[in-house]
Amino acid sequence: MAGSQPNSAPFVRVQLPYHLRNLARIDGEVRLEVAAPVTIRTVLDALEARYPMLRGTIREHDTLARRPFLRFFACEEDLSLNPPDDPLPEAVAQGKEPLFIIGAIAGGSR
Repeated sequence: MAGSQPNSAPFVRVQLPYHLRNLARIDGEVRLEVAAPVTIRTVLDALEARYPMLRGTIREHDTLARRPFLRFFACEEDLSLNPPDDPLPEAVAQGKEPLFIIGAIAGGSR
């Protein structure tokens, strides 16, 4: 059929913090094609494949664990402590809502 793309996955939208966008020379939101199931792991795999300079900045090189001071949010939920192979919300998988990777703020009052 003309115009149909049965094998193409929807784009997953990813919002990165300024310092990671700057490192990868990204202007704005990243759109990645990620095959189902769409999980934090598959999104980060696709992100690091496209932007190799981000390897080790979001997750540890050896364990692939989320790096300290980074958080994952989607659909107004903190997904940071969820297992990396849990499916992301359908709205993220369909590109309707972005996956936010946020730099956490640490510190306290004096």
